[in-house]
Amino acid sequence: MNKITTLILPLLLLSGCQSKPVMLHAFSTDKTMFRNAPTHLHYSESQMEEILASYDHQEPSEWGERVSGVLTSFETAKKEIALTFDACGGPHGSSVDDELITYLINEEISSTLFVNGRWIDENPALFKKLAENPLFEIENHGTHHLPLSVNGQSAWGITGTTSVEEVVAEMKMNENKIEEYTGEKPTLFRSGTAYYDDVAVDIANSLGIQIVNYTILGDAGATYTSEQVKQALLKATPGDIALLHMNQPDSGTADGVQQAVPILQEKGYSFVQLHNQNLQ
Repeated sequence: MNKITTLILPLLLLSGCQSKPVMLHAFSTDKTMFRNAPTHLHYSESQMEEILASYDHQEPSEWGERVSGVLTSFETAKKEIALTFDACGGPHGSSVDDELITYLINEEISSTLFVNGRWIDENPALFKKLAENPLFEIENHGTHHLPLSVNGQSAWGITGTTSVEEVVAEMKMNENKIEEYTGEKPTLFRSGTAYYDDVAVDIANSLGIQIVNYTILGDAGATYTSEQVKQALLKATPGDIALLHMNQPDSGTADGVQQAVPILQEKGYSFVQLHNQNLQ
């Protein structure tokens, strides 16, 4: 069922991760971490060969945010929605929205955090604290915040991964990092830009990873005003997944969330994490 309640605006999704568009290509230039992917990813040579043999010569037929296999909502008979917050990392994306996090904790709002490896590197103590709080489910927002592609397709100025090996590395290297910090392996993934090709999605699924995007564009890459965030969230229907950001303290996200949540609660809505939901 298509429950998209709003459409992405060009370039806005990236702003929550990188406030200067001229720097966007910097995210895709460093490929050194991919070159020895089998070693870093805890795969044997034979396991990597099997993955390569299955997908290396497949040509994508879809590209975008909502290709086959991308999950955008969850099935529920209750008035439940999921608030998800990306922490994108990088030169302009490794800050912390303390006001937002404090509010979620004080009001006991269960949320799912999609965290990029670079954000973890810049905020290790806070990441560990968040991961230890049962209010927060920690999931994977990638290693270098790249679109997930087997042939280097681009989204909003960022060149994606360029091969099967890089698709695997973009997911698994940060998965390993999260597991090392938390003792638990994330099973959900959202790429940088939330763009994928269908072969990359198939690779993820073969590794036991579910690709999760959104039905509500909650803050448009942390560019919305607080009123826009509020209005976006108030359009929620049961089973919606809202995409917001927790790494841009100067945005309208925190205030908009604080305005919308009480109204949604008055309407009978509760907030759930994604890991135990029937995603679709």
